[in-house]
Amino acid sequence: MTHRRRLAGALLLGLLAGLLLAPSAQGAVPWRVDPADLSPGQRRASDDLLAQALAKLPARWRQALPADLPVQWRDDLPPHVRGHARRGRLLLDKRLLRDWQARPVPVPEGDAATRAALATVIHELAHVLDRSPQGGLSRDARLRDLAGWQRRPLRPGRGDNAFRDRSPDLYELRRPAEFVAVNLEHFVLDPDYACRRPALAAWFRARVGEPSPTAACVPALPFLQADDDDGRVSLLALDPSRVYAVDYLLAEGNEQAMSLWGHSMLRLVICAPGRPRGPDCRMDLRYHRVLSFRAYVGDVQISSWRGLTGSYPSRLFVLPLNQVVDDYTQVELRSLASVPLRLSPDEIAALLERAGRVHWSYDGRYYFIGNNCAVETYKLLHDGVARLAALPLSGITPRGLLRRLARTGVADPSVLDDHAEATRRGYYFDSVAAHYQAMFDVLRARLPVPQRDVEQWLALEPAQRRAWLPQADLRSAAAMLLLEQAASRRQELRARDTLKRTLLRGPDAAAPRAALHELLAQGGLLARPASLLDGEGYGLPQAPELARLAPQLQARNADTGQGWQALRSQARAALPPRERAAMEGTEHNLAAIGQRLRELGAAGADLARP
Repeated sequence: MTHRRRLAGALLLGLLAGLLLAPSAQGAVPWRVDPADLSPGQRRASDDLLAQALAKLPARWRQALPADLPVQWRDDLPPHVRGHARRGRLLLDKRLLRDWQARPVPVPEGDAATRAALATVIHELAHVLDRSPQGGLSRDARLRDLAGWQRRPLRPGRGDNAFRDRSPDLYELRRPAEFVAVNLEHFVLDPDYACRRPALAAWFRARVGEPSPTAACVPALPFLQADDDDGRVSLLALDPSRVYAVDYLLAEGNEQAMSLWGHSMLRLVICAPGRPRGPDCRMDLRYHRVLSFRAYVGDVQISSWRGLTGSYPSRLFVLPLNQVVDDYTQVELRSLASVPLRLSPDEIAALLERAGRVHWSYDGRYYFIGNNCAVETYKLLHDGVARLAALPLSGITPRGLLRRLARTGVADPSVLDDHAEATRRGYYFDSVAAHYQAMFDVLRARLPVPQRDVEQWLALEPAQRRAWLPQADLRSAAAMLLLEQAASRRQELRARDTLKRTLLRGPDAAAPRAALHELLAQGGLLARPASLLDGEGYGLPQAPELARLAPQLQARNADTGQGWQALRSQARAALPPRERAAMEGTEHNLAAIGQRLRELGAAGADLARP
């Protein structure tokens, strides 16, 4: 035999050996199929299905499977069970095999029978992997963090998995082993799994290898954000590369029982379009957003008992920073402290991805003590950033969480040491209560008003305050304008309370009550964004889902804005005469002060002319 013939023969033998060892319908596979009750056609279909399932597994997963794995096709599995990994063997429902044989030729893309059969085999092979010496995936603490079995701050261990929205299969919430199996199905079979569940995809890649094929993901994360107090919402495409920093945002407490401890939030320092990522982004307040866990209240009353028993849903809201600052400092008269967290860009990206998963999927319960805003914020930091999961951060109060973040070096409270500098640089937002008093001091210094403090001034009837306007100069009139705006905000708060006590409980309350509950239901869509997608898809919504969502939001915003305007008109008509007169009097005062300022300004301009 010549050298060339010997070489060709060796190549042919090598090729045949490779074909025999490769997973295919005719080649050897790492399992032993029980031929009992299988026709020759079913045996060929079984080999084909098992080989295709094996070929889809990442190499590291295939290598971890035991050799000669027994497989039985059964007709006696329970109706809801398609497969079962038990005592080192696979039991598979023969209906899958029959459906596999009945597929049209050529098999269309996305064929349901193909998907069901492959998913079942991969699911059971995931259990085999998880129970193997190379597995233990479901026992990994980090996997449980990412999956949704969250740490409990007051008791050892973890709570139930409350990530019920936008799940590929609610069976994943049954226990961590089923979570691993369900998610490995989608990790292997869905090209866009890494776009829908990025952190979980990265975790699985590190342990079982890279799936194929995978889709290209857009960098921006979708959120549903509040636009104004009338319930209008819009989609926010948040690119982590534009987030310069994350601050722990603390709203200081007040005398209200549910606000006594303060409120925990996270501030996202987002750079304006075109601005390089850096410290100057802190000046782009218009683009900053706040992540805030709140108890979503589906009625107009807040019950302490319901809050203690977890009857309120806990939701992650995304709000403009300017709106949050106005609500706390001007309406609730509470100051805000914004304390930077020492996070790397990669950690910020991981935290934002976790926030996206919580925003679209989390359906928790809000407890004023055991699962409040501080606890939820701690869990978001713990589950979102692997480094923080190892630190003792758990606490049940907003200030307690801030102290732990500072003690472990994660937070930098030194930015608050100089109050004036902190205020100038946007690390501290003062309550306007002190500003209102300062404006009253200006007024009192220029007019002989008998009141001694701002509270006494605001307690006057609108006509009594307006009586001093003719004597006001430019500076005192400007102070009166700011104080009258404060009076207007207080009257709005009193009117809301009246709405709850009278308009919705009186003999003619049926129509406005129905209107209000409809508007609250619309607001609930912001609290539970997944409800807008009608069960379509799982994980983070992708471009086709978001495209279908946009016109829904536009129509909803139009209806919601009109609804709140109509309800406000009904509420004002239902106010007691004295309260309605006070609101109308304050509106008259605002108009009169504005006119006075224009007159004084024009007179000053005339005097300034040569």
